[in-house]
Amino acid sequence: MALSASSLAESVARLSYGKLVAFLAARSGDVAGAEDALADAFAAALEHWPASGIPNNPEAWLLTAARRRQIDSARKAKIRLEKTGDVTRQIEELAMIGAEDHAIPDERLRLMFACAHPALDAGVRAPLILQTVLGLDAAAIASAFLISPGAMSQRLVRAKTKIREAGIPFRVPEREELADRLDAVLEAVYAVYAEGWADPEGAQPRRRNLAAEGIWLGRLIASLMPGEPEVLGLLALMLHAEARRAARRSPEGDFVPLAGQDTLLWDDALIDEAETLLARAVSVGRFGRYQLEAALQSAHAVRRKGHAVDWTAIVELYDALVLITRSPVAAINRAVALAHVEGAEAGLAVFDALSGDARLLEYQPYWAARAELLARARRQCEAREAYLCAIGLERDPAIRRYLQGRMEEL
Repeated sequence: MALSASSLAESVARLSYGKLVAFLAARSGDVAGAEDALADAFAAALEHWPASGIPNNPEAWLLTAARRRQIDSARKAKIRLEKTGDVTRQIEELAMIGAEDHAIPDERLRLMFACAHPALDAGVRAPLILQTVLGLDAAAIASAFLISPGAMSQRLVRAKTKIREAGIPFRVPEREELADRLDAVLEAVYAVYAEGWADPEGAQPRRRNLAAEGIWLGRLIASLMPGEPEVLGLLALMLHAEARRAARRSPEGDFVPLAGQDTLLWDDALIDEAETLLARAVSVGRFGRYQLEAALQSAHAVRRKGHAVDWTAIVELYDALVLITRSPVAAINRAVALAHVEGAEAGLAVFDALSGDARLLEYQPYWAARAELLARARRQCEAREAYLCAIGLERDPAIRRYLQGRMEEL
């Protein structure tokens, strides 16, 4: 036997957890109940498979066991007779699936849209997708999003209760309502990736593997919605960023900015895949935030082939991104790009125009970028003050050392 019963159960849990939860929850409307039933099914598998052998279709076996658990729970709760009848008919359907070895429908995309529904608090959507689709526990998710496990557990429970009580549908929205809903799903996936990206060496337990999980979710959505350009754009963006992971730190652990990275350390296979995805997205003819951000990454990736970065093109891409997102972060990056084209003072003029945005006062990249341009403009005293602000806001020791070094060079 190639795999032990416990090893196979763990493998199915990793690869099929979200698929099974989605199938169960889409029919009951109860995410928490589906998770509980599936947990019991995995426990039953660990008990029965070593003695009776691994079934031909482990997914169907688990699904049938979970549905039986749902029926038992329903009977104990004394739900209405017609509801019990519905569940019983579903059991018969699942038995046929197992007997005929049919594939279980993949409804994870429907589950993600339910978890990212506008009726749910925006802050719980990404954690909810992490738990329901990937099976991560509340403690692991809480550490990634910097809140206590108890608070995260309560938020997740409330969100699942709202899905059930409000009857939030498990469906992919129609075309006319897809844009807003898809944005919520993609934003949640990108939030997952960004949490992992903030830990370049994968050394922080609270963020470990989240970048990989974000890419896994991106690949899943791209496989289920291969014609959606923003889905392809998001996956291309994440792959471009991930391709540079090995170059973001020196062998001594020091921070290396993008312009100073050794392109030989970039992952060519990931970049090539990202470029292919971006080309597919652009060919559709509908442009959005993630395609633009992926295009910006692509504009820097030309360095691996010895080409110079086209800063004029980058400014134009940021012009479009600012227009779409109205994001001060995009405006900051546009100012830096503009400084490469028209000089440091041109970039600083943009920073001055942004200085009234109170959100930027606590945003480290704003002060770091401003300090860099002030130093290039030979305004050393102002640059030093900006560097001190950036250093005070930075939590990453490697980036803090880099900023201190830049300040000392003044």
